[in-house]
Amino acid sequence: MAGTKDGNGNGAAKPVAQRLLATATRLFAEQGYDRTSVQEIVDAAGVTKGALYHYFGSKDDLLHEVYGRVLRLQQERLDHFADADAPVQQRLRDAAADVVVTTIENLDDTKIFFRSMHHLGPEKDKQVRAERRRYHERFRALIEEGQRSGVFAADIPADLVVDYHFGSVHHLGTWYREDGPLSPQQVADHLAELLLRALRP
Repeated sequence: MAGTKDGNGNGAAKPVAQRLLATATRLFAEQGYDRTSVQEIVDAAGVTKGALYHYFGSKDDLLHEVYGRVLRLQQERLDHFADADAPVQQRLRDAAADVVVTTIENLDDTKIFFRSMHHLGPEKDKQVRAERRRYHERFRALIEEGQRSGVFAADIPADLVVDYHFGSVHHLGTWYREDGPLSPQQVADHLAELLLRALRP
């Protein structure tokens, strides 16, 4: 992970890690992960291989961080919505809409990762799956809370509802365009409304 090897916490080194990550993201998007070499990344970023390995142990770590930074943002925001002092319908709607907006705002990162995640080593793959599972479990807990209180239909398995919504989220990269007729927020509002309609008793 970026910065994790900077043991003295020196913030001055942070831009180097960010530059490496931005460069790797661009090259992975343009050429594909498997066709991008470490040498190309460091040349384009204007740093040495030593600098890259100071912040990232391998190209594998770079790929993990491309998606990891998005997932950390989404987890933080989901926790915020889930812990809010609001009715469960509003908390679920806010969380469902937010994951759509943040996915669209980071669509290149998300597309790169899902296209290339099979290149991750076993440990990184296991870590990513655990991080995604934690997110989905927190999202599912909101649905189950509403089902227990009678606000949401209890005859629909919560796991199926989660798969329904995130199937739509993961599909965004195949059709969403910045110059299209819908803004990120409009797409988010529509998908969140579809989710809530599916859960109405």
